[in-house]
Amino acid sequence: MTEIVVSFNPILIFIAVILTIMASYTALDLFTLIKSSDKNQRFLFLGGTFSLGIGIWIMNFIGMVAININASGNYNIPLTVLSVVFGISFTGMAFNTVIDRQPKTSYLVTGSFYLTMAVLSIHVTGMYAMGMNVQFDPVVFFISTLLIFVSFFFSLWMLFYSKNLAYSKHVWIKPLSALIITGAIVEGYFLLIRSSSFYSNGGIDKEGAAPETFLIYLVFFAVILILSGLIASSTLISKRLDASDSHLRDIQAALDESSIVAITDPKGIITYVNDKFVEISKYEEKELLGKNHNILNSGYHPPEFFRELWKTIGSGKIWRGEIRNKAKDGSYYWVETTIVPFLNKKNKPYQYVSIRTDISALKSAEANLKDSLKEVNDIKFALDQSSIIAFTDEKGLITNVNDKFCEISKYSREELIGQNHSILNSGFHSREFFKDLWKTIGQGDVWKGEIRNKAKDGTYYWVHTTIVPFLNDKGKPYQYLAIRNDITERKKTEEVLHRQDKLAAVGQLAAGVAHEIRNPLTSMKGYTEFLQLDETNEERQEFLNIILDEIERVNNIVEDFMVLAKPKAVELKEKNIIPVIKNVLSLVEFDARKRKVKIHFEYEKDIIQIECDENRLKQVFLNFVKNGIEAMPDGGDITVRASIINNQVQIAIQDTGVGIPEEKLKNIGEPFYTTKKNGNGLGLMVSFKIIESHNGKVYIESELNKGTTFNILLPAKSA
Repeated sequence: MTEIVVSFNPILIFIAVILTIMASYTALDLFTLIKSSDKNQRFLFLGGTFSLGIGIWIMNFIGMVAININASGNYNIPLTVLSVVFGISFTGMAFNTVIDRQPKTSYLVTGSFYLTMAVLSIHVTGMYAMGMNVQFDPVVFFISTLLIFVSFFFSLWMLFYSKNLAYSKHVWIKPLSALIITGAIVEGYFLLIRSSSFYSNGGIDKEGAAPETFLIYLVFFAVILILSGLIASSTLISKRLDASDSHLRDIQAALDESSIVAITDPKGIITYVNDKFVEISKYEEKELLGKNHNILNSGYHPPEFFRELWKTIGSGKIWRGEIRNKAKDGSYYWVETTIVPFLNKKNKPYQYVSIRTDISALKSAEANLKDSLKEVNDIKFALDQSSIIAFTDEKGLITNVNDKFCEISKYSREELIGQNHSILNSGFHSREFFKDLWKTIGQGDVWKGEIRNKAKDGTYYWVHTTIVPFLNDKGKPYQYLAIRNDITERKKTEEVLHRQDKLAAVGQLAAGVAHEIRNPLTSMKGYTEFLQLDETNEERQEFLNIILDEIERVNNIVEDFMVLAKPKAVELKEKNIIPVIKNVLSLVEFDARKRKVKIHFEYEKDIIQIECDENRLKQVFLNFVKNGIEAMPDGGDITVRASIINNQVQIAIQDTGVGIPEEKLKNIGEPFYTTKKNGNGLGLMVSFKIIESHNGKVYIESELNKGTTFNILLPAKSA
């Protein structure tokens, strides 16, 4: 066995290194494509494994051939093929360990170990395939193996495990990794050569071998494999780029059709706008490029709004919001805006992409809706302040009531919800009354009327009611709205008025009867007393006394009749006179319209307080206003004025009637004196007495054919 002296052919070594670099780059390119590919992962893995395995083998094989051996040996083809299989197998196991795995040191160590085994197995098997025996220096061999392992470990870490470098986030990562892996393979080749001693077996057949031809074929085969891998890798990348470009074009087309797109530089200067931006802003593209978005500022948003926007996108965060812009023609439009910052390697924005959607119609609809809601709320507030409101379903069950409903009914909202209005039934109205009501609203018509209800505490109150049915698509009521107004006081006044009318009729009769009876009674009493003077008979004297007693009793009866025409004692309470007068005028309004009389009410303040008996004052106002209406047979005007003069309340009731002659004016208010054909004079007399009982006075001003004014003075109640 002869030791072989080792020398290198530099040309072949150079070719081997170049081919190894090409193989390594191709392999890494295919491996890094695996993560971004869905369909070709197995093909990419096999191609990368085969390429790097061939790269490791070609460096060792050509390197062995490059050694200048004095006698070229025969090549053992099976061992050569076996060395290729070893290289490809260990390479596959290495990258199967590290690709798409969680970053663990154990995976990195295992992968580096398999790649080291690929280099060692190819080297040793290749030596024996060339018919050489190899002896290694243990120390140098260990150091060489460790260096090879560390080189592979660093390369795999940089390529697959570094968070800042992995998966081609930088364009130089794959070339650098290919150089490091090639360096590890070349380093392994030279270190293993230096740690080895080569011995020839001696039986070399120079004529039976054609090492140069075989070498050429092998090198040619390796080059074809590597170039095929490069072409395949380039083809896959081109396809992916084409698909990516097509995808981006589709996205851009979709955005251009549906959104307003603009791109700005870090300072906010516009560098790109799409057609929709030009269309909505009314500016031409050349007018927008090079400008910032201040050109669209509508002045609607405060400076703080835009400072917050720039603070958000300046920190690399996405901003979303609504902005009102101003177009070139001065019109305003609203856009829903998303601004996306694009960051450089230092995580600083290098440009911003703004995607906007026109929401002007939506904002207009929102504004109209707000106005409508405000109008509805205003109406609801007004109704709640002035009326008693209740909603019921189609069966009449109460679904909602306002505070005034609870206040007048004395029931809480919880007690009313879910009940029907029979809870308020006073028993005053007949069943036919409510049947007619339900018949009307059940067929979709509005019902109006007056109802007497019973509150929780047992008191009764009157309400003027309007029930409005709400209809569904089929024209059937699905709920009812009842709007009520409290008319209890008006009903009381009407009742008082009715009683006063009856009392006046009875009083008129009583006054007439009493007047006719009193004269005969006086004569009877006088003659009886005259007979008593000459009568000495005690029995007859007793009869005459009985006659006198009976005459006195009849006189007392006549006095009782006279009381019907006189007002009773008053009970004074503090009241606002304005609503009292309004109430009286509402009672006579119908009669006035019938007689073509217009009534006007003028007052200085909404609240004028006095101490009074409200019903008695109503009797006075009714009497004076009715007299005014009757004094205008052909129609006219009645004006009522209320004011405060020198701490006194003055109420003037003026008509445009026929007037009162001066000679009769001084007798107005005297018992049984009247200017009307059918009057008895008691009405004015009673009115004057009522005013006097309130510590007030009445002054009458009149002019023939121009009208009469009744001036009532009452003490004002200080606030």
